[in-house]
Amino acid sequence: MPDTTLDTVLDTTAFPAWAPVLICLFGRFRLFRCGVTIPVRSGGKTEAFLSCLAFRDGNGMRRDALLDAVWPESDLVRAAQSLTTLVGSLRRLLGGALAGASPVLYVEGGYVLNSAAGVTVDIARFDALAVEGERSMRAGDVVGAMRSWKQAVSLYQGDVCISGDVHAIIERERLRALQLTLLARLADHCLQGGEHYEALRHARQLLRHDPCREDAHRLVMRCHVRLGERAQALRQYRVCRQVLEHEFGALPEPSTEALFARIRLDPASV
Repeated sequence: MPDTTLDTVLDTTAFPAWAPVLICLFGRFRLFRCGVTIPVRSGGKTEAFLSCLAFRDGNGMRRDALLDAVWPESDLVRAAQSLTTLVGSLRRLLGGALAGASPVLYVEGGYVLNSAAGVTVDIARFDALAVEGERSMRAGDVVGAMRSWKQAVSLYQGDVCISGDVHAIIERERLRALQLTLLARLADHCLQGGEHYEALRHARQLLRHDPCREDAHRLVMRCHVRLGERAQALRQYRVCRQVLEHEFGALPEPSTEALFARIRLDPASV
């Protein structure tokens, strides 16, 4: 049965207007055509096939590797027939949004998503926005950098829903680490600009992904102090201490202890 819990309409602000087909792997698999979800059976062959190609967006995947990954239980002839059928069904399903083009192409012994026709992957867009933000920051366009990074973090709906080989694990962790870096930069920028509620939101989002990030705990503490919530800032220190002790049997860093002391004794200096 299709997953009826999927969003039916996509917020396209983080995507270019020319992306008529979107494959999302952050959090859970989702497929969109012109911004509207296409129901796909969870754990089915369509999801497995598109996930394999989306995860290798731009590089494609060799035919034999796809057959082994998507139809491991079938013999070679039957798997090949199933692959041909699936590619044809995807063209009928999505081709109308791509001016009749196939969403999947066969190139040099393998299959690749037809990005030139407008097939977009959330992972690729996330990476592109992160790079775009870096480029803007180097050019002195701080507003542009923050805009790109805000769009990037909005795409991250959870860790990539691909598991299996070592490459998948490494890539999933790379994307997760990049998300945390972008959230920290956004929180720092908002704090420096006096946007304390926005800084607090980014810092708490960072802690949801990684409760052991002391820099995020310190950001939350500073935000609460500047919002006049000294008691809440002190409680956040206690949360930080408990998390570190539970996870690592460790104490907070000296900088965290020093901030706690300043909040306790001289909050106006924070």
